[in-house]
Amino acid sequence: MDPILKKSEISDLLRAIREGKVSLDLDESAQDAFLACSSINLFQLARPDREQFRIPNFDIILDLFCRSYATSLTNQLQRTFSITRTALDTFEFQKFMADKNQPGGIGILDMPPLKHGALIIIDPKLSFAMIEIMLGASSDLESPHLDRRLTTIELTILKTILTDACRDLNKAFSQLLDLDTSLMKLENNARLVSIVEPEAEVIVGTLLVKVGEYSGEIHLVFPYATLEPLRDLLRELLNISTVTRGTWQDVLEDEVQGIPAGITAQSGVITLSVQQILNMRVGDILDLDYDPGSPLKVLVEEKAKFSAIPGTHNGKKAISLTGIIN
Repeated sequence: MDPILKKSEISDLLRAIREGKVSLDLDESAQDAFLACSSINLFQLARPDREQFRIPNFDIILDLFCRSYATSLTNQLQRTFSITRTALDTFEFQKFMADKNQPGGIGILDMPPLKHGALIIIDPKLSFAMIEIMLGASSDLESPHLDRRLTTIELTILKTILTDACRDLNKAFSQLLDLDTSLMKLENNARLVSIVEPEAEVIVGTLLVKVGEYSGEIHLVFPYATLEPLRDLLRELLNISTVTRGTWQDVLEDEVQGIPAGITAQSGVITLSVQQILNMRVGDILDLDYDPGSPLKVLVEEKAKFSAIPGTHNGKKAISLTGIIN
């Protein structure tokens, strides 16, 4: 324990400082070490998840996949799933797969028109938990911890949820291009999986999956060569013009075009008092202010938009549009 100065010692120290007997300046060696630094511009510091991977905004695509896939799993398995992205890193493919010497299920994905495809890896704990849920296990039971590889039957059971993941990947990438992702193969041995050269760079998104008391990780492995053609599209993803033109404007236009609207072919209009309407009886004749030889007015949601002439078509009454009313 460091010794504590007494009051008298503190007073002597302060007196010596005031009298100049104790210097507060750094010695030359300490001062040189302090000055041996370089300035930085805080406004030019790059975010690691932008510069490191050279694939800008890819985290947005992964977050979209997380939300969509969580909804798919919730609907399919009738359990509430939550999926969050916890990491986005780069690795050498061989070194990353070497750490997965006993993974759960490894799905090999084909992603045309992109080359090289991708991998989706479910860790063993989550793999067995998902299988238990799909086989109808009670939510009160604890997930089994089995120290073995998945069997062929268990891999087949997982195929359904990995097929859903393919559809949700297509949705996540839809604002960039139309993918046709499919599950080519399911493996339980990382040594049998190879989608790029061993020393090739891969970008790995780590997703944390929670359902009740169960939790585990899913790794999405994309070779850099797969994503490199999308770099420019990803860079423009958050530009206002691109977002407006490619997403919201198209969505709004499509939705507006699907809104139902009422159309009325109007031959004439008359005005009556309430008393005249109350006195109406069957057989009464109402004179319309309408020339049978003149065009009808076609109203769209009570607004006159077209003119038309009446007639028949295929044995039914019809109108033929003859003009537009501005």
